[in-house]
Amino acid sequence: MNDCLFCGIAAGDIPSTKVYEDETVLAFRDLNPQAPVHILVIPKTHITSVNALTEENAASATACLLAIPKIAAQEGFAAGGYRVVSNCGADAGQTVPHLHFHILAGKRLEDSMA
Repeated sequence: MNDCLFCGIAAGDIPSTKVYEDETVLAFRDLNPQAPVHILVIPKTHITSVNALTEENAASATACLLAIPKIAAQEGFAAGGYRVVSNCGADAGQTVPHLHFHILAGKRLEDSMA
């Protein structure tokens, strides 16, 4: 999608601080971190959100989820624990309409997510 920020990052047209990449998935550091470690994991294929998942594109989301523990181990925070969040829609705080998973780590996170 031409006007999608994350598609531009996945295509290499917009710079990012990559921490992981394979043929299906890209992970990079969030520019506005909400925790000491804040990594975004995206499918390279444009999917707007969890609401847009189908049988045909679900493998892209699964690839993201399978990459997350690899990223946690690579970055050294797997043992301490981490949170994975995907916002779905404006009311949930989704600001980029491209499916993405936030990995938050590096400190003890609050129990409340409200």
